[in-house]
Amino acid sequence: MSTTRKHTALPKAQILIEALPWLVRHNGKTVVIKFGGNAMIDEDLKAAFAQDVVFLHHAGIKPVVVHGGGPQISAALDKHGIVSEFKAGLRVTTEDAMDVVRMVLAGHVQRELVGLLNQHGPLAVGLTGEDAHTITAVKHQPEIDGELVDIGRVGEITDIDTGAIEALLADGRIPVVSSIARSQDDHHVYNVNADTAAAALAAALGAETLMVLTDVEGLYEDWPNSDEVISRLTAAQLEKLLPELSSGMVPKMEGCLHAVRNGVNTARVIDGRVQHSILLEIFTDEGIGTMVVPDEKTDAQDVQGES
Repeated sequence: MSTTRKHTALPKAQILIEALPWLVRHNGKTVVIKFGGNAMIDEDLKAAFAQDVVFLHHAGIKPVVVHGGGPQISAALDKHGIVSEFKAGLRVTTEDAMDVVRMVLAGHVQRELVGLLNQHGPLAVGLTGEDAHTITAVKHQPEIDGELVDIGRVGEITDIDTGAIEALLADGRIPVVSSIARSQDDHHVYNVNADTAAAALAAALGAETLMVLTDVEGLYEDWPNSDEVISRLTAAQLEKLLPELSSGMVPKMEGCLHAVRNGVNTARVIDGRVQHSILLEIFTDEGIGTMVVPDEKTDAQDVQGES
């Protein structure tokens, strides 16, 4: 081998060797990934996301992708002449709006994502929370100024049935789940928060890791005074911080808290604006973003990327 080839090949080998302990640790484990933010809109980021998920699959990990579609839903509602309204950080979802939400999530966003993944082989299968009773919900009424407010077909998750997802994983497929739920008590469907849905699925599947893609670097130490990201914190530390968080981060961090308090080993909020952020988080010593661990973790297990 020429000197030049040695020099170009060696760094690649070193990168693969660095990934080895993580590959061993995650082999056969389920990783739930919430796909959202800028990564859903930017073509290059979408392609990189699909490559990352397929890489995990071929590395012996079982990825499950959960997605919402806020920007796409807003654009479609606008096209249909339906005004987008938010209360308590949640989209007010009328019956007409729900039809559009369902169409966008299951008919557009999910199809595109399944198509991107399946450019790499017959891997991805799309389903919504309605399929095989995967996600069941009841009407969610947030409290604003001490009063319960009706925001339409917005659901609060009451039950998860992982049967269909587990069957797909056992068959070597990549499930792609839209955040729509069946109703527990009538024949309608509900729009559910995708961060919450991903966390509930991660807990029900006994996932090794929940990863939530965001449009920020992670959880900031003292925003807006500092852009220092907290690289790791325990469930108890996160619980104390929740009241101070911006409304957009609350469902993500509540989801992380729910996951690690219900059997998931680590929950991570990572910057989806960085290409291949999933691989950087799982397979490198440094890790990126913010990792939440259960309270009972010892210091020896807490090292970023260790689980």
